[in-house]
Formats: sequence, C-alpha cells, structure tokens
Amino acid sequence: MLDIKFVRENPGKVKDNIKKKFQDSKLPLVDEVIELDKKIRELKVEGDNLRKSRNDISASIGGLMREGKKEEGVAKKQEVVDINKKLDHIEKEESELSGLLREKMMIIPNIIDDSVPIGHDDSENVEIERFGDPVVPDYEIPYHADIINMFDGLDKESAGRTSGEGFYYLCGDIARMHSAMISYARDFMISKGFTYCVPPFMIRSDVVNGVMSFEEMSAMMYKIEGEDLFLIGTSEHSMIGRYKGQIVKEDMLPITITSYSPCFRKEGGAHGLEERGLYRVHQFEKQEMVVLCKPEDSMEWYNKMWSYTVEFFRSLDVPVRTLECCSGDLADLKVKSCDVEAWSPRQRKYFEVGSCSTLGDAQARRLGIRAKGEDGNYLVHTLNNTVVASPRGLIAVLENNYQEDGSVLVPKALQPYMGGMTKIERRK
Repeated sequence: MLDIKFVRENPGKVKDNIKKKFQDSKLPLVDEVIELDKKIRELKVEGDNLRKSRNDISASIGGLMREGKKEEGVAKKQEVVDINKKLDHIEKEESELSGLLREKMMIIPNIIDDSVPIGHDDSENVEIERFGDPVVPDYEIPYHADIINMFDGLDKESAGRTSGEGFYYLCGDIARMHSAMISYARDFMISKGFTYCVPPFMIRSDVVNGVMSFEEMSAMMYKIEGEDLFLIGTSEHSMIGRYKGQIVKEDMLPITITSYSPCFRKEGGAHGLEERGLYRVHQFEKQEMVVLCKPEDSMEWYNKMWSYTVEFFRSLDVPVRTLECCSGDLADLKVKSCDVEAWSPRQRKYFEVGSCSTLGDAQARRLGIRAKGEDGNYLVHTLNNTVVASPRGLIAVLENNYQEDGSVLVPKALQPYMGGMTKIERRK
C-alpha cells in the first residue's frame, strides 16, 4: 500500500505506474483517493476547531456560574452539547471515509522499480543469466511421475480417496530425498547467517490482508470455516505477520529468517499429462527466506537472496537460470521480482522452482511494522525468497540426476541426510 501523501503529491507517477502494469481500470482510483483524502483532512480541521471551541466554552462556564450568570452558563452548556453532536457526526463520517480510503488504497499497485521490464504477462519476462550447462543426455528421461513410480515412491490414487485431486503420498527413498532437500535447505540458510524458525501454519485475516492483495488471497488461500483463520500459502505470511504492529530497534536490522512450513494452495493440477504429476498440487513443503531491513539496504538483500537459491540448486547438480519478472507479471505489492528456474532435461526447457521479491515498505505499512532510528520511526522494507519448494525441487533433482540404468544419483550435498546413500535404485 502506498503512502497517501505520496499519491497526493505524485498522482501522475502513480497513474503511469498503473499503466505500466496494464491495469487501466484502476486509474480512476487515484483521483478518488485524493478527493477522499481532501474530505478527511477538511473534517479533521473542522473537528479540531470544534474541540478548541468546546474547550474554550467549557472553561468559561464555571466563571459564569460563579458570577451568578446562570442563564448564560446554561446556554453555554447547550452549546457544548450541540458541539458534541456535531463532533459525533464528523467523527463517524471521518471514520467511514478513512475506511473507504484504505480499501481503495489497498487496490492501487505499489510503485515498481525503474529496472523492471515492461510487459503484459509472464511470457514477456526477461532472462537474466544461466548457471550451469543445460544437458540433454543421449538416453530418454522419463516423466517425473514415472521416475518416482520406479521406486514405488508416489501414490496419488490413495490420496485421491483420502483427500481428492491435487494431493499425493510420497513413499520410501523418494520421500526420504524430499525430506533431505528440506533439511539441507534449512542448514544451507543457517550457514548464511539466517535464523531458523517454524511458524504457525494458520493466520488471521488481518495478517492475510497485510501481506498480500485481495485478488491473491481469493485465488490462493483456504479459509477455515467458522473461524477467522486461513491456511498459509507460504511461511512468508506468518513470518512477516510476526512483526505486525511492532517497533523494532534499528540495531536489530537486518532481521534474516529462514522458515519451514507446509504450504496450502487452491491451484489444481494442469490438464493432460501433468495431472499425473506433481507440478501443481494443493499441498507442498517449502524452506523460505525472509528479510526485514533498512530501506537503503533492500536492493542489496534482494540480490543476495536470489543468488542463494541459485547456489543451493547448483550444489545439487541442477542447472538454473534467472528471469526478471515484467511489470504485468508482478503482484500488486511487489517492487521487483525474479524467478529462479531449473533445467528439465525431459522437457528441454526451464521451469520455475523459486521466486525472489522485494516489496518495499508496502507490507510494513499495511501491518504497521516500523524501526526506531535516531531521527524517529520509519517503515522497514520486507523481502522474501524461496530456498526450495518440494516437490518441484525434487522433480529438478530427479531429472538432472537420472541415469540410463534407471537409478538416480544422490547429490553429494544430500548424502549426509540420506544415511550416506549415493544413489537410489529400482526396487526388485
């Protein structure tokens, strides 16, 4: 959410930003919030004047009574009563308009960074850099679900009976590799100086509204019936919400956290072949990184964070590339974002395994997260990035380490988490 003072002073810039995101239907909001802000400020002035007048009148009543001017005193008391009625009306109108202003402000997208490429959707995202050679072996790489089935590692049929489409059981060595990746990701980020945390897996609506847009919430999150609770779609939601309404000491910044959680999302499986697999599922596990920092440090942390994900996947022998997200592909709260994509030798293309974003002070303003500095309090900047989300990360490791004999090499970094196992082989 933008600062209303910024919108008031830079309406042209706010409208240009909306156009860059191809959301022209939101252009009238700028003039609407400016007009609402004007009315609210006028009401505040009127209210302040009335309160001053009431205080002056109240102070005079005692003197009038002592002087025996009872009628004048009674008249003044009535003036106070009338002023209080006016104030009640003004305060009610101010509260209603302030709520409407906040609703509209939360729909206006954040100002994107000047470096963000302009484009309509993810098809216009821009490749930045490749890391590792994308190899296609001279033998066929099976579909990932078929690889997993070679090791009796996947049961979607039973999950369909217990939970429905979009759920799955992972079993045996495959489940072990999945867990090994999450554990390794935890220790990888701890080695980078991040503090490990396991957050609540449900959050209240005021936290949801603070960390994401209404459209995202509706499309992604599961609501707990009869309660003000949502299942989290990523641990970022809980971790940012942890600081809701807090003033942190400046010397605590940056706050760097790596958090584990299961993630729950409404998205269903794709059509056709992908319905058998694990690309789009309702439940998965993820190791995340979250940073709260000074505004001047946010871009430096942004570049560190995506580079950590690249380093993580390269340590698992997975070639990756980074893509700069274009303006139309950015969620409304984001200032800048890039995707990390892993190489799929089966598909002979890259697919998304992580996303790194800086949101400026948008989440902090919605949630009231400030730092106490020498020159007063200020809003912190928040950033988030995926270390690894499984099963997508698992798919990348399986495909890139699949051998012609049907075995899968266990990357060296994962071997300590799998009892020293160097490969997984087909069950006899």
